[in-house]
Amino acid sequence: MAENDVEQLLAGIEYPDDLRRLTPDKLEQVCAELRQYIIDVLSENPGHFGASLGTVELTVALHYVFNTPYDRIVWDVGHQAYGHKILTGRRRRFPTLRKLGGISGFPNPAESEYDAFIAGHASNSISAAMGLSVASALKGENDRHVIAVIGDGAMTGGLAFEGLNNASVNPNNLLIILNDNDMAIDHSVGGLSQYLVDITTSQAYNKMRYDVYRGLKKINLINNDRRENILRFNNSLKALLTQQHNLFEGFSIRYFGPVDGHDVNYLVKVLNDIKDMQGPKLLHIKTKKGKGFKPAEESATEWHAPGKFNKLTGERLSKHKLDEPQLYQDVFGHTLVELAEQDKRIVGITPAMPTGCSMTYMMKAFPDRAFDVGIAEGHAVTFSAGLAKEGMLPFCNIYSSFMQRAYDMVIHDVALQKLHLVLCLDRAGLVGEDGATHHGVFDLAYLRPIPNLVIASPLNEWDLRNLMFTACKADGPFVIRYPRGKGELKDWHNEMELLPVGKGKKLRDGKDVAVLTIGPIGYQAMRAIEQVEAEGLSVAHYDMIYLKPLDEALLHEVGQRFQRIVTIENGTVTGGLGTAVLEFMADQGYTPRLRRIGVPDQFIEHGSVPELYRLCGMEPDQIADVLRQMVQA
Repeated sequence: MAENDVEQLLAGIEYPDDLRRLTPDKLEQVCAELRQYIIDVLSENPGHFGASLGTVELTVALHYVFNTPYDRIVWDVGHQAYGHKILTGRRRRFPTLRKLGGISGFPNPAESEYDAFIAGHASNSISAAMGLSVASALKGENDRHVIAVIGDGAMTGGLAFEGLNNASVNPNNLLIILNDNDMAIDHSVGGLSQYLVDITTSQAYNKMRYDVYRGLKKINLINNDRRENILRFNNSLKALLTQQHNLFEGFSIRYFGPVDGHDVNYLVKVLNDIKDMQGPKLLHIKTKKGKGFKPAEESATEWHAPGKFNKLTGERLSKHKLDEPQLYQDVFGHTLVELAEQDKRIVGITPAMPTGCSMTYMMKAFPDRAFDVGIAEGHAVTFSAGLAKEGMLPFCNIYSSFMQRAYDMVIHDVALQKLHLVLCLDRAGLVGEDGATHHGVFDLAYLRPIPNLVIASPLNEWDLRNLMFTACKADGPFVIRYPRGKGELKDWHNEMELLPVGKGKKLRDGKDVAVLTIGPIGYQAMRAIEQVEAEGLSVAHYDMIYLKPLDEALLHEVGQRFQRIVTIENGTVTGGLGTAVLEFMADQGYTPRLRRIGVPDQFIEHGSVPELYRLCGMEPDQIADVLRQMVQA
């Protein structure tokens, strides 16, 4: 996008200092230009759309009032922070968003000093900001403000409540801003509510309040314990007058709001009024996801990350074609309904991703047997464990990278009791443009050591269905991991069959080198093998299917027949399939030359999946080079 396409005011803002030089009457125009710029860029370069449109006014107000980057803003869920990136030195690079070598789709301190803390997963802002606030106080930087901006979806995460609990009992001046984008946390009660916001945020009121407190403390009529009681009484009185109550006041955190999050000048006033108040405080703002773009306002879920679209008509340009293979998530969703029709024990659980994982099909077909528990992965797993304990058969679908947040629950609540449930890990492996915070590359390694788990990955859509069917017949916890995006087969609806647990498949025989793969990355290996076999090499290919238990008979065959072995996995090479094969060969006394191909021991940046495959040496021509080297050595 050419620089002259950007309107006059925004074109003059490189950093927040430039914004703060403007008079308040210019802020609405800045918001309009910022919102239009986000629409212009994302219509051609897909990203997370609706959430950042909803925080335009808040973003402008925060950087106008606070002295960033000295003052710290911690964004919860980076989907909200595109406007923040544009106003903090990255406007010219914004069209490179989520592209290889471009700027990240999420806040990242390695990218900019204005990004106070990393934000990819949800619910960490309050805890992180609490740490920043306390550290500033310990260093004597008492003039530094720390703000946590948390979306209400993220408030369902347990970590957010842990942060609130700690913030309520330890000295800090943290400001928490709850961005409530019409997700029914709380509702304004009209004029009285607005009046109380004006009163309780005013500097005069709070100076009087502090002077009274200081006077009572001086004559020993109040101490810190009594102060907490008075704060709770004050919150109770406010709740009585407004006929509403909220959990934040129960934490003894001063609560202000709700206020209109799209009135930039009023936000500036409120933030100026409360920013220097002592103690933890929460400002509740009401916003609309997709604000300023009608299609996104009317369908927030569909426009969360819509792909390319026509910014004039609202037509989405990235649509699935009927003659293409299905998305893995859709194969999962349709198959789950098919299985649920046959087995009344089956229930579906997902933490806030019903559309992303296609649990929506189950919700439509069996609304009483499908549950969206919100952003609460640990709860999703333990809730599933409780269902399984009483004889239900839960299919708990969680993105691979988000399952990391429920690791303890998988061990303690599921595996230890050997409960029969199915953990479906969507978005396993490299996921593309969402980058390091979202790549699901660690699951094979972090799940493999846990006793009682079966861990499997399908080669294609047929085997995904087969594994789901097999999992129903198992007698303990069963993990199925599969990638983001489309599969390989146009005709994906096979007659499901059992895949014997712990048994792999020989896909082709050979004599020079053995290739062992797990999951759909096997198709990359097939293409590489076709290349080298045309040159006269003879390559055997085994699809392991199961990481745990390993097919020991298959591995004995490989160990006895081959001195050259290559393992390939769409996951970290540290601790995954390659490591498991190395351990087996060493334990059994086999001494082959073995090369492991997979994600190296580093965090992988954002980019398209093919670009990231190449970055990790997982493209067919790169695999073919490894096979040639193995045979020639």
